Amino acid sequence: MPEQKTPQDLQAIIEDIHRELTPRLGEGKVADYIPQLARVDPKHFGMAIVTTDGQVHRVGDAEVPFSIQSVSKVFTLTLALGKHGENIWHRVGREPSGSAFNSIVQLEQEGGKPRNPFINAGAITISDLILAGHTPRELIGEIVQFVRYLADDDAIVIDHEVARSETATGFRNFALANFMRSFGRLDHPVEHVLGVYFHHCALSMTCSQLAKAGLFLAAGGTDPLTGHSVVSRQRARRINALMLTCGHYDGSGDFAYRVGLPGKSGVGGGILAVAPGKASVAVWSPGLNVNGNSLLGSLALEMLAARTGWSVFGS
Repeated sequence: MPEQKTPQDLQAIIEDIHRELTPRLGEGKVADYIPQLARVDPKHFGMAIVTTDGQVHRVGDAEVPFSIQSVSKVFTLTLALGKHGENIWHRVGREPSGSAFNSIVQLEQEGGKPRNPFINAGAITISDLILAGHTPRELIGEIVQFVRYLADDDAIVIDHEVARSETATGFRNFALANFMRSFGRLDHPVEHVLGVYFHHCALSMTCSQLAKAGLFLAAGGTDPLTGHSVVSRQRARRINALMLTCGHYDGSGDFAYRVGLPGKSGVGGGILAVAPGKASVAVWSPGLNVNGNSLLGSLALEMLAARTGWSVFGS
């Protein structure tokens, strides 16, 4: 077993990673199909680590808010499991998709049941599930409050410009939702479900806030800094398993191979990664690779896992 890294070691490691990647800042392609995201400077790079004993390490643009996009699906899945338990798996699967995050082909072949909760169709289904008994506005407020609770930070907000931008251009997501509705797979009006979906994807957070919000997944379902139980140990383990196998769309296998940590990416360039028992890590670099995952963010996490020995598959 590798030695536990000291705080000084971790800070030095992420500063070295930042220094080594600085010449490559701006690589990748920003998500220009969402107009507001197309305006983000591709040369941003931030990284934050929050350890289970409360140490916080930051580098670069770790305090600059960005649109977390699909990273938010980790938090809506957690809410859905809290509200409906294992019954959610009647509506959405647990298998890697092997297809693009917004693909409709697989959905047709499988009768409108999304392959997992992290592709767009699956997250739309999760939004439909947690909408039960709420208006869209009430649920959006509940999601924001939940993420604020996890991060212990009331400053977290939704970027309404991004939400409007997604609503105006989200034709593929409207198609996915209407397609599932045609199979009887959605209980609520498509406009209500997508209103929730677009708004939770438009959550604006810093790397530091995001790493803190994911810390419960590194500590067996309990926030180790407050002692508050968020989910059971078994449920935290299962959410981590889904992040490892499905969290990077059709690049999930490659991310597991290179990084070896549960992670969830978003097209805003953010990635939340979990080192079970050790730390929660958030990285942000807006330039994406061909799979829609942060190019330099993925590389930074690969370097971090190699230098800390944190891969779940061994050091």
